[in-house]
Parts: sequence; C-alpha cells; structure tokens
Amino acid sequence: MDFAYSTKVEELRKRLLTFMDEHIYPNEHRFHEEIASNRAAGNAWIPTRLIEELKPKAQAAGLWNLFLPRSQRAPEGLNNLEYAPLCEIMGRSHIAPEVFNCNAPDTGNMETIERYGSEEQKDAWLEPLLKGKIRSAFLMTEPDVASSDATNIQCSIRREGDEYVINGNKWWSSGAGDPRCAIYIVMGKTDPDAPRHSQQSMILIPANSPGVKVTRSLSIFGYDDAPHGHMQVILDNVRVPASNILLGEGRGFEIAQGRLGPGRIHHCMRSIGVAERALESMCKRLKERVAFGKPLSEQGVWHERIAESRCMIDQARLLTLKAAYTMDVAGNKVAKAEIAMIKVIAPNMAGKIIDWAIQAHGGGGVSQDFDLAYNYAWQRILRLADGPDEVHRAAIAKIELGKM
Repeated sequence: MDFAYSTKVEELRKRLLTFMDEHIYPNEHRFHEEIASNRAAGNAWIPTRLIEELKPKAQAAGLWNLFLPRSQRAPEGLNNLEYAPLCEIMGRSHIAPEVFNCNAPDTGNMETIERYGSEEQKDAWLEPLLKGKIRSAFLMTEPDVASSDATNIQCSIRREGDEYVINGNKWWSSGAGDPRCAIYIVMGKTDPDAPRHSQQSMILIPANSPGVKVTRSLSIFGYDDAPHGHMQVILDNVRVPASNILLGEGRGFEIAQGRLGPGRIHHCMRSIGVAERALESMCKRLKERVAFGKPLSEQGVWHERIAESRCMIDQARLLTLKAAYTMDVAGNKVAKAEIAMIKVIAPNMAGKIIDWAIQAHGGGGVSQDFDLAYNYAWQRILRLADGPDEVHRAAIAKIELGKM
C-alpha cells in the first residue's frame, strides 16, 4: 500500500490549506455571531450569509465536490484514498465542509442517488445538490425502536396504484431543519413478510410533500446545530409517485450498506482533523499558562498526554488510509472490517484528545470561547451515528470468528 500523496492531491492540499487560512479560520467567529444574531431576532433557522459567500470562492479554487468518485456529473471527484487527507483538513473546522459541498448528510445522499438512482432522479435531485443549491436529509432512525438494528424499522411504504403511501416517525434527521432542505431519502418497510433483509426499501420524498411534518429540533448536549438541525419528522400518509423508489422494492438494506460505508469513513477523516486541531490548541495553551512556578508544558503529566495524543492520531490516520485504500481497490464490502474498526477508533480517539485539551484550558475549555466543548459533543454523537460502537465491534468480532 502506498499512501504517498499524488501530485494532484498535493496540489489540492496546498490550495485547501491556503483557503482554510484565508477564508475559514478567520470567519469562524463571524459564523457564530451570525447564528446568534438570527437567534436573537427570533429565527436561528436561516442559512448564513457567510457560507453562501464562501461557496463561490471554493468553486473558483477547484475545491468543490471532491468527495464523489466515479461520477460523470462530478468529474472533479476523487477516490477515497485521495480524498482522505483533504477531508481531514476540512474536518478541522465545523463550518468548512459545507463551504466545499462536502458536508454530511448531503455527501452520503448524493452518493446514494448517484449509485442507485435513475437518470430522472439524478436530474431532479442530484444536479441541484451537486451545485449546492439545495440541501437534503436521510430519514432512517426511529424513536420507538432500537434503530441500531435497521430491520426494526417500522415506517411503512405501501404501494397504491402509481403511488407509494408513507407513514412513519423519524428522528435524528440531520439537515432537515435547514429551509433549503428539499429532498429526504427515507428508509421504511415495503413488505414486512419478506426475508429479514429484504423487507426494507428506500424512497425519495420531497420535503414539501403534504403530510410531512417537522415537529421539533433535537439538541446534542444542548447544541441545536441551527440552521442544519437534527429534526424529528412525522410522515402522515405522504404520497409520492412510484417512480421515487430507489433501485426497487426490498433493496433498502443493500442501499443502506452501500451508503453508510463512505459516510462512516468521511466522519472518521474529519475526526482526525478535529483531533489534530485539539492537540494544537492544547499545546499552545500549555505553553501560555504558568502554574506552580513553571509553564504547564514543562509538567510531566502533559508530556505523557501530548505524546499519547500524537500516537493515537497517527494510528487512526493510518487505519483510515488503509480502509480508504481497501474500499478503492476491493470495494466497500471487502473493506467492511476496516470501516468498522476505524468507525470505533476515530471518534473515541478524538473524544479523548479533546477531553485532555479541555482539561488544559481549564474553565475556558467548556465555555463558548473555544470550539472544544462543541467538538467534544460532536465526537460523542459520532459513537452513535451511522451505527453505535457496539454494533461495529460485534461486526469485527464476527469477522474474526469466521476466520476459524
């Protein structure tokens, strides 16, 4: 395996690092101020002017839609191994991915429509998503069942003539709070009597369809992530054309496995960027602060934590690159062990390093003056998103036992 950057990737890295220095880091505070201003005016669910101003700059810099491989509609897309170091850089700031049209859940949804959608579905939804004109949401998790087992899903998708009628209660529908969110990919059951993994289907539901009700925003440790949001959505006798089904009835579980592989590794790539920035913040703070007569950076406990952080980050990065390489050369199915392993390792690694960085910052670490508390919350939710740690560990164990 050769993880050296190609000439193309090295050039993109340089451009991306420059863009981050010039446009992303200096504007993080402005982003929060704009959200706060909207909230004070009575509506936090308004897209920020800042992000919309930066998107054309990212396009002009050739840093747009880099996540989507093998698509004629996005020829700039990279394979997983090429994209990994760039996604890591984007992950250093929570405002960056959307600027480059590389943000969840839109990336996973775009890849899903590209891989499994009809040409008509791609024209209607993939094209505006690739242009950054609309947003999307993925509706899979449900409040009334253990959604870590996708076969538990209760949302019904029932065929009636030339339409499907959908009824269900979904939550953690990330992105559904954004007024630009125009399309949902919904997973539900078309045939409860079919074999266990053939009961589910996925269908496209326009967000403005009659019967769609966004009932509330769910917070993560108090953060509502406006204007993106994690919403609870009721689907009450929603009707869509039968042509909105993805791939065909009974293919939902198959699509889910294809969608979640790239989504999971993208989260891990970004987690490494988050961890790198937390380590930098920790080291800077330790060199600035003096306690008991000497800088904190000269106290032994922090040497141990800094060293451990560097080891953990580099270990996670190497496994991420191995998973990306395996996905590229052998496919997502063959790479399922590597994807499962890094999905466990990366958020736990980042959460631990952020926790140490918070400790180094004292009270400031849990305040709004630094991004550490917010990033800690996000890394904690990643241990649940796209499958909890326990499910991934069980999958890894099953693979190992199968070797005997």
